[in-house]
Amino acid sequence: MNLKKIVAAGVAAACMMGMAACGGSDSSSQSTDLQYKDITLGETGKDIKANLKLYSNRTDMLKDDYSGTTWKQYLAEFNKMYPNIKISIEGGTDYANSALTRLQGGDWGDIMMIPAVDKSELGNYFLSYGSLDDVKKEVKYATDKAYDNKVYGIASTGNASGIVYNKKVFKDAGIDKLPTTPDEFISDLKAIKEKTKAIPLYTNYAAGWTMGAWDDYIGGTATGDAKYLNQVLEHTKNPFKDPGDGTHAYNVYKILYDAVADGLTEDDYSTTDWESSKGKMNNGEIATMVLGSWAVSQMQAAGDNAEDVGYMPFPITVDGKQYASSGPDYAFGINKKASADNQEASMIFVKWMTEKSNFAYNEGGIPISANDDKLPDLYANFKDVELIADEPAKSGEEDLFNDLNSDSELNLKNGGDARVQGIVEHAANKDQTYDELVQEWNQKWNDALDSEGVDAK
Repeated sequence: MNLKKIVAAGVAAACMMGMAACGGSDSSSQSTDLQYKDITLGETGKDIKANLKLYSNRTDMLKDDYSGTTWKQYLAEFNKMYPNIKISIEGGTDYANSALTRLQGGDWGDIMMIPAVDKSELGNYFLSYGSLDDVKKEVKYATDKAYDNKVYGIASTGNASGIVYNKKVFKDAGIDKLPTTPDEFISDLKAIKEKTKAIPLYTNYAAGWTMGAWDDYIGGTATGDAKYLNQVLEHTKNPFKDPGDGTHAYNVYKILYDAVADGLTEDDYSTTDWESSKGKMNNGEIATMVLGSWAVSQMQAAGDNAEDVGYMPFPITVDGKQYASSGPDYAFGINKKASADNQEASMIFVKWMTEKSNFAYNEGGIPISANDDKLPDLYANFKDVELIADEPAKSGEEDLFNDLNSDSELNLKNGGDARVQGIVEHAANKDQTYDELVQEWNQKWNDALDSEGVDAK
């Protein structure tokens, strides 16, 4: 059992043994009736005084030498509008696990980026921003952190799934058309290896969390179906089998396996380094990295060649069309046990981050405000690609995906870094074929379906 499962189990146990630590499930513990839709920035709470604590995954933004906009700069701008709301920010490394530990201990402050907890438990910890019907008129991706028609998290930014690439390296390799299929992509990587000195595909294996990015492509990107990830997959046997048409999860992960097996990645995957990879992408030492759109701004700021860093659609085509899954990054959650003033101040800050901070643009993301449809320039290659947001789970099945993940220990889109790292290891060591690997995954998923009593095809 991995650490995330142990911690999650501990959180649940703590809630059962003592509601005070986790907030309980009684909505009466909510101290304010303020809703997100009621906030008018600059007017609501203009005289409020509060000292807030935010627990964040963005440790890089705490550093004065961060290449983008720092937390200090955001807070300085926020305080021009709300000078009496002071915010201290603590960053958490290995955030997916450390945030769950903080939930268990109850010492995370007033605002945090919501980790992977079951939707049915959101109300145990977090303040409601209002009804789903109201909040989705204000922000995108409102359903992602909603349960029982209440929204408990506002996404910090949105991301679309693609590949970071160096335009100059592609040009030097003679590639004048971006790949649209796995075979075309592997062919391009081979051309890059033959004609340039760049690493064709950098795995970023050693960082671990970077490998989880591959999971983001198995939904709408690989299927063209907005219902696939949260509704269809949970009722599908052998979801990793080869569909025979270059689509679905099989072909997403096969790109990684084939690239490693064919020597199209770094020489030693164990020596990769996340921080230095940004500069290497910027200066043309790396040709491609499979990461969300959030990574583009960091790569562009890591050297003198920002114009060389681009973003392209993931190379899978479904019935002649390309799709890109569009989804939320970490969402702001407000502590339901905080004081009424701190809750109001927290909600004001979250709305300011959404509507006034320019955070999404600064990070190369999709704006969260429902009234902002402008896309950053980095999506120039997506003009013929349909952005597709995953639809939520069916009523009564909100926790089924998490349950299947836990039972199977595959942890899809939930910190499954080790599983994806295994693809690199087996491809490099040549001790297990790709089909043998995905057959194991299928068996684990099928066993989980049986364990949960799911009607599956």
